[in-house]
Amino acid sequence: MVAFRRRRFADLPEWSAAEHGLAYAAFRRGAGRFLANAVRTGTLGIDAAAFHDAAAAAVATERDGAEARAFFEQHFVPLQIVPDAVAPEGEHGFVTGYYEPVVEASAVETSRFRFPLYAPPPELVKIDDVSRPPGMDPSFRFARRKSCGLLEEHPDRAAIEAGLLRGRGLEIAWLADPVEAFFIHIQGSARLQITDGSQLRVGFAAKSGHPFTAIGRLLVDSGELTLAEADMDGIRAWLAAHPERQRALFDRNRSFIFFQETAVDDPSLGPVGAAQVPLTALASIAVDRELATFGVPYFITASQLPIDSRPFRRLMIAQDTGSAIIGPARADIYVGSGPEAGKIAGRIRHAADFTVLVPPSLAESLAR
Repeated sequence: MVAFRRRRFADLPEWSAAEHGLAYAAFRRGAGRFLANAVRTGTLGIDAAAFHDAAAAAVATERDGAEARAFFEQHFVPLQIVPDAVAPEGEHGFVTGYYEPVVEASAVETSRFRFPLYAPPPELVKIDDVSRPPGMDPSFRFARRKSCGLLEEHPDRAAIEAGLLRGRGLEIAWLADPVEAFFIHIQGSARLQITDGSQLRVGFAAKSGHPFTAIGRLLVDSGELTLAEADMDGIRAWLAAHPERQRALFDRNRSFIFFQETAVDDPSLGPVGAAQVPLTALASIAVDRELATFGVPYFITASQLPIDSRPFRRLMIAQDTGSAIIGPARADIYVGSGPEAGKIAGRIRHAADFTVLVPPSLAESLAR
């Protein structure tokens, strides 16, 4: 059960000192989606249509600093998300981090660059509760269409990595390191520095449909790493020390990601997220796409998470999703591009408090 508790902006820790300008810019980039009625309302009931007036005001005017803060205070009411209605006050949710890897790649396969990133095969189709074949796990959102027209489960990571799709012209680019390729699958996007001097972005296009399995959790469950060691640095160190066991471990995550190519139009912004707008470092989050409504602001506090040497207290906009992001008070913080962002993102695994900002018209129906 999920409860919403009405709060005041004055109740939010360090609200007045938070960075509102980045969040306003991120909200403004997605505002047109609200105005076009292109945002689906999640099952939490945060009605996308209620954001129309705030979106129109954001599109009309650029704001920063105190003006951005005043915008959010004028158009929204803060509601704390409490996943368990009887839970005490405190940090009930959880945050992790993700980033955009920047990796050298080749447009053609060579003796050094041997590990491809694939575009979706044409027989891979998106499914829903109506089109999903009887007996297929309800979590599957993609399936393979057979030549007879019937749908079946698409082969998993092990089959694809063994060469199922090779030679079909689906390769977007080749990487030199299978570990980097695997982590690009986990992050869902990357900026590729092609050996001819060009750059391109790859972003999520589709997936095999199989459930995501975190290899860090597998290493903890098997006693290979402690929970404290199972951040990105610890997992990478384990993989470097056990190259002969990499493939078997990777294949236990049956989920396989397919990509689409995009240009690097604005290097200061991140890749395009599931909400169809570019991500903003430390202002965009990935959320549970079934529960949440894209484009909605969240004020997230994580007292044990230091960013810029201060406890995390930031206004964020829901603009992406991920297979492992499940629950109403769960988010993946987009940190930015490149190795430094990766170091920060890989260490974020912290309890957090979630406050969603909704228009006043929604507050009365949602809050108790």
